[in-house]
Amino acid sequence: MSIYNDYIQEIEERKGQGLHPKPIDTAELLSEVIAQIKDTANPNRPDCLNFFIYNTLPGTTPAAGVKAKFLKEIILGEEKVAEITPDFAFELLSHMKGGPSIAVLLDLALGQNEAIAKQAAEVLKTQVFLYEADTYRLKDAYTNGNLIAKAILESYAKAEFFTKLPEVPEEIKVVTFIAGEGDISTDLLSPGNQAHSRSDRELHGKCMISAQAQEEIKALQAQHPDKSVMLVAEKGTMGVGSSRMSGVNNVALWTGKQASPYVPFVNIAPIVAGTNGISPIFLTTVDVTGGIGIDLKNWVKKTDENGEVVRDENGEPVLEQKYSVATGTVLTINTKTKKLYNGDQELIDISRSFTPQKMEFIKAGGSYAIVFGKKIQTFAAKTLGIEAPVVFAPSKEVSHEGQGLTAVEKIFNRNAVGTTPGKVLHAGSDVRVTVNIVGSQDTTGLMTAQELESMAATVISPIVDGAYQSGCHTASVWDKKAQTNIPKLMKFMNDFGLITARDPKGVYHSMTDVIHKVLNDITVDDRAIIIGGDSHTRMSKGVAFGADSGTVALALATGEASMPIPESVKVTFKGEMKSYMDFRDVVHATQAQMLHQFGGENVFQGRIIEVHIGTLTADQAFTFTDWTAEMKAKASICISEDETLIESLEIAKSRIQIMIDKGMDNANKVLQGLIDKANKRIAEIRSGEQPALKPDANAKYYAEVVVDLDAIAEPMIADPDVNNKDVSKRYTHDTIRPLSFYGGDKKVDLGFIGSCMVHKGDMKILAQMLKNIEKQYGKVEFKAPLVVAPPTYNIVDELKAEGDWEVLQKYSGFEFDDTNPKSVARTEYENMLYLERPGCNLCMGNQEKAAKGDTVMATSTRLFQGRVVEDSAEKKGESLLSSTPVVVLSTILGRTPSIEEYVQAVEGINLTKFAPSHKLLVG
Repeated sequence: MSIYNDYIQEIEERKGQGLHPKPIDTAELLSEVIAQIKDTANPNRPDCLNFFIYNTLPGTTPAAGVKAKFLKEIILGEEKVAEITPDFAFELLSHMKGGPSIAVLLDLALGQNEAIAKQAAEVLKTQVFLYEADTYRLKDAYTNGNLIAKAILESYAKAEFFTKLPEVPEEIKVVTFIAGEGDISTDLLSPGNQAHSRSDRELHGKCMISAQAQEEIKALQAQHPDKSVMLVAEKGTMGVGSSRMSGVNNVALWTGKQASPYVPFVNIAPIVAGTNGISPIFLTTVDVTGGIGIDLKNWVKKTDENGEVVRDENGEPVLEQKYSVATGTVLTINTKTKKLYNGDQELIDISRSFTPQKMEFIKAGGSYAIVFGKKIQTFAAKTLGIEAPVVFAPSKEVSHEGQGLTAVEKIFNRNAVGTTPGKVLHAGSDVRVTVNIVGSQDTTGLMTAQELESMAATVISPIVDGAYQSGCHTASVWDKKAQTNIPKLMKFMNDFGLITARDPKGVYHSMTDVIHKVLNDITVDDRAIIIGGDSHTRMSKGVAFGADSGTVALALATGEASMPIPESVKVTFKGEMKSYMDFRDVVHATQAQMLHQFGGENVFQGRIIEVHIGTLTADQAFTFTDWTAEMKAKASICISEDETLIESLEIAKSRIQIMIDKGMDNANKVLQGLIDKANKRIAEIRSGEQPALKPDANAKYYAEVVVDLDAIAEPMIADPDVNNKDVSKRYTHDTIRPLSFYGGDKKVDLGFIGSCMVHKGDMKILAQMLKNIEKQYGKVEFKAPLVVAPPTYNIVDELKAEGDWEVLQKYSGFEFDDTNPKSVARTEYENMLYLERPGCNLCMGNQEKAAKGDTVMATSTRLFQGRVVEDSAEKKGESLLSSTPVVVLSTILGRTPSIEEYVQAVEGINLTKFAPSHKLLVG
């Protein structure tokens, strides 16, 4: 019983952290638990019964297989446990959600004992997580005249697994808790530096917001036991930033309800709200858990007697409170009238939170049950040869005769499943679509694996063209946490059918490339739909959606995703870039000019940015699409010229071939299949059969933004504005300032060049600038540390072949060594150049960070509080985001450069240039 004894020791250790026993997921441990249950004289028997009944993970975990087998033996009378009657055994099986439990229930339902068969059938009628092997058994039994199988299929065809569920309450009482003022980042709900604990739900729950906030939530629950606590982003958007299922899980853990009494720490039905609504990705995650997300609109722009917006001394709109949601406010959500009330006073219409589809998610306890339920109903009706009755809300189909299609509308129409044949769909339509490419990242991957186990999935859907499991978020430091989690994750995903960054068999060299760069390379069709476990899943080919780990799991298991077709905002360009400007400045200026054009309203939020970039290859264009996460857009699409797209596909092919040459392809030859698809797409473009994706000339947009390149006169910097008097304006990514704002004297403590925002051209800019500085001053001397993390190994190899890596080595004081990776995070930096391993590095903030209170100048994506740099007791940490040349010069000077110093430093440097296409990019 050595494994059991180790478990008991772990339980004692967890007690010291204020934690309960960790749920059991291994077959070996549960087997030892069962052995002691069978021994009625065993002193551990009471504890073991508790572990078996209440502390074993369901789905397809190895432990679930052992549990289901033992419950089957109890039901058949082969084993007797006084505390677990056959009836109770059936109840436990009903909560195990598929996989081994379904196999056991089918064995019993299709067995010879009629009484047991009928009881098993009643349980099966409540289950929806059935896969092909399960449905084949049902169909075969029905074909052979089995009446039990027929009864199960008839129940499925009527969707009784859904119709017999309790209805959503008409009134839901809530008490508010202000989680913060301004945008609430998922970093507040699930900090990146605690990523290692995400799969341990109870432990990870302790990092939500703060210990004080957790105590305040508990106090509200004690004061209002009949109400749910609603987390609120006051004057901001809830859940911006990364697409963290762990953030929603934490909110549900503290404020939701337990999904099953027999499954610990898996809670559902959180209620969240924001003055400016919920971030699109976060809202999808709330749907996954059967929760509710509300757009409060409780602060509005103040207007004068003429209806004009009143502005403050900085030109910002002045807000006035429409109604209060201060912590402790009791409100009523009415799901019938779809209104929010304070007592009898109606506050706001919240019908968008209670669409027919969302009501189904709430009733079913999450969106998975609906997705699988619809599939099982369709299967049953087809097997019975009948038409399935209409149970679920029909998908909303919006079609405007004579109206053209935006790029995203074209992609969704092409990939749509189950829509009315021949009907052209426009924005607002609810669509089920096939997914071409799926990405799982390493700090959420263990949760994705758990979700796959919970929905009883064992192999990737054959519909998916390719899927990749990254190792980039844990690339910086190969510490004990990474060594514990990552090999287990890579094996699971490799066995499931994904291409993995690390080889579980140890044959090919570990590839810690940034996930978004790899997904951008393996996307070989501009009409593809991509789902990835990170908010920066924003490919510059096709349309990509960052998603929570659950949605990623669903895409992997089914090859499908469901969502409304979003509205689009068209972005075009005019004028000419100045010779000393970099494309990153165009990206930031786009956001600034958009906010100016629309009086501070972010028209990008929750919509598709259709950017008519035309002439930039996918590598360079990704700098724009990547930043659209910070623009709060739902996704983005690049409209390219035919030759530009062909060039991008050729680059993608070459990089996929490198992955094949390294030995990364699997038995299904997924990577080779992607090269074949790229060749087919190139042939279609060249022949004129199917040119590069373009919108129709008469497509309808929510808004159109024209970016004036002539107006971009100096580098543009995204500033967290950490000292803004209005707390809600801090850390928003919306404060874009020209370089001259800083007067050439703002101290810079550290520079970072890396993350998904940079490409090979940025590394070459760095090398060129260092050579120029040495030529100008006779040496290269850093007055602040410069950390450089190339996004991919492919880029490093290309830089080596072209001679640039040798230049970087010359000026560096540290270079990564894959044979001896760092095992401890760096906490102090010297004034020198660090060449770090490809991966996320400082951008993620889960392994290494700048020193507390530092001012960091970085090329990365995030400026949230505590992400790249934490506050010190004396000073707020701040992460200013800018182009590569600004970062380089800032570390050489130890301060922000003046515009004159900047122009001189980039003279003769081959910056990333962009010229608007002269072609009409419409279909």
